[in-house]
Amino acid sequence: MQLSKHFTLEEMTRSMVASRKGIDNIPGAGEIKNLENLCYEVLEPVRAHFDKPITVSSGYRSEALCEAIGSKKTSQHAKGMAVDFEINGVPNIQVAYWLTNNVDFDQCILEFYKPTDGSAGWIHASYNEKGANRKQVLTFDGKRYENNLPEMKWRDGKVVE
Repeated sequence: MQLSKHFTLEEMTRSMVASRKGIDNIPGAGEIKNLENLCYEVLEPVRAHFDKPITVSSGYRSEALCEAIGSKKTSQHAKGMAVDFEINGVPNIQVAYWLTNNVDFDQCILEFYKPTDGSAGWIHASYNEKGANRKQVLTFDGKRYENNLPEMKWRDGKVVE
């Protein structure tokens, strides 16, 4: 099922853990609608700006899958409102900066960020159509969360990794 021009339900529900453990990871109609909103409002604008495919590492997660991986059943992933992703060849911090300044979002977290490795970690983004999006921006280095994104370093008009 196509959720938007470039994103499918299959890629937004794919999970090796669910496959290995026999966990049902099929969203209901409400979660599918939330995934469509997330794709249209967050992922499609990001893809259009960078003109490169987005690699989704985690989209929808059933409550059972959330518990199996040590997450909470109340995660926005379980509601179809969150996605973890990267763009090959583009530093995650650059994507996160563009996202936070150009699209409507509920939460943007630069996960497992390492200043010396632009490809380390991933971006967690969420979107909530039903209420005011919080515009919460965090950076997680693997140990603790900090508000906002770190400063980007630039040289010759490009982000320095």
